[in-house]
Amino acid sequence: MGWEILGYAAVAATVVGIAAFVFLLFPARKTVSSNASADAAVLTQQPSMGASLVTAAPQGYVGWLGRQIVLAGRPAGLTVARILRRKIVLGVLAAVVGALVIAIDPHPFRILLSIAGVLMLFFLADVRINSQAHDRQDKIQRALPDTLDQMTIAVEAGLGFDAAMAKAARGGHGPLAEELVRVLQDMSIGRSRRDAFHELEGRTNVEELRRFVRAVIQADAYGISVGDVLRVQSGEMRLKRRQRAEEAAQKVTVKILFPLIFCLLPVLFIVILTPAVLQIIERFA
Repeated sequence: MGWEILGYAAVAATVVGIAAFVFLLFPARKTVSSNASADAAVLTQQPSMGASLVTAAPQGYVGWLGRQIVLAGRPAGLTVARILRRKIVLGVLAAVVGALVIAIDPHPFRILLSIAGVLMLFFLADVRINSQAHDRQDKIQRALPDTLDQMTIAVEAGLGFDAAMAKAARGGHGPLAEELVRVLQDMSIGRSRRDAFHELEGRTNVEELRRFVRAVIQADAYGISVGDVLRVQSGEMRLKRRQRAEEAAQKVTVKILFPLIFCLLPVLFIVILTPAVLQIIERFA
């Protein structure tokens, strides 16, 4: 009976601790991202039923979720209110299942398993949207050097910058091509190139792309040749990609230590030493 009471108390304390952790980790603040208009556009798309959840949640946390939705490309039907509802439903469901498991057999292992389940399901939506945002930005970073090479070739062949960007967007695929199409659409409805590229900078967090956007804006403001800017930027992007590949190759030796020490070496020792140990036991027996 004592373990059962302790289990219920542990599950309740876990739920309360999760709520306190979220409120302390994301304190309320007015400015939550560099692109306030994009985040506001996401937050204003909340359904009426989820408005109370968005209002009750810490504004810093809500801003972080909105920013992750923007970086993930705004998946269809995904809003901050929907993510909050999923977190609450999954957390409550995990707490109920954990309480039932503890009621059947209040073993300490089951208590720890129930707490772990509540934590995992409560933060599952956060991990998923963060993973989607990271994967999308990584794809943009990988596709940027090749796209800049295509734009450089098109500009040197005689096309204008906008036409070269449109050609690269139509010929490419993936998140970067979608963002370039979005920039062209913004300019086609009357927005200036500076504003359109500022919006592109706000929708991404790839440092190379931001550097390219700033270079294009400066070239447009000071009358610098766009072909020269593209040539320099494409060379820098290729150099950065080569450096990232070399860095990843150097990290392999460190990353392989854990599986080598804890997985390969014990098996190797067992295979090599087992016959010798058996012979020693047999000889001395």
